[in-house]
Amino acid sequence: MFNFDEMSRKNKEAFDTVLRSYSEMAKGFQAIAAEAGDYSKKSFEEMTGFMEQMMTVKSIEGLYELQTKYAKNSYESFVAEATKLGNMYTDLAKTAYKPYEAPVARATAVVTSAAA
Repeated sequence: MFNFDEMSRKNKEAFDTVLRSYSEMAKGFQAIAAEAGDYSKKSFEEMTGFMEQMMTVKSIEGLYELQTKYAKNSYESFVAEATKLGNMYTDLAKTAYKPYEAPVARATAVVTSAAA
């Protein structure tokens, strides 16, 4: 027999799970956007400082040294930021999946026991 109360409860559980997942994803994307914005600001400030220093250099050797130092620091900063953002995306994916772990485990158990 069809149980409307059970169906209503399961629908509510599914809806709550979706809302929890979306909420966590929104928080994660906000954190990623804030981090990317902070990095962009920092990168722009570093480039502005580099340009100001470049205007004061008196020799080609000094300019070469300054440019090499800036390029190395920019590359290292970019790699560190890319790694950090990659980890943030990984954490976001794990967090977004978290609400679905229990329902998926229950469904897998039901299907496995029915197949046996």
